[in-house]
Amino acid sequence: MLAQLQVANEGLPLPGAQATGDELFRLGLLYSTGQGGAPLDYVSAHMLFNLAAMRGSVEAKVYRKEISEEMASDDVAEAQRQAREWLARG
Repeated sequence: MLAQLQVANEGLPLPGAQATGDELFRLGLLYSTGQGGAPLDYVSAHMLFNLAAMRGSVEAKVYRKEISEEMASDDVAEAQRQAREWLARG
């Protein structure tokens, strides 16, 4: 089920609070590659990989680490803030 909440860049709708780690991971892949209607957005991808990792996705942990090496520390902090906000709205 998709919630009406969208990432900051007005991209694809985020999954609801019941989303699995796999669902969040797949959406993170779309943002990390700019495919499937998602803009290329590392902040959103990191946020989604972070949430997916929290839901048990081992792959998401690997991708989160790799993408964070391409990001400025301010962008990583913003992705973490967005993940906390998503969890709070859950």
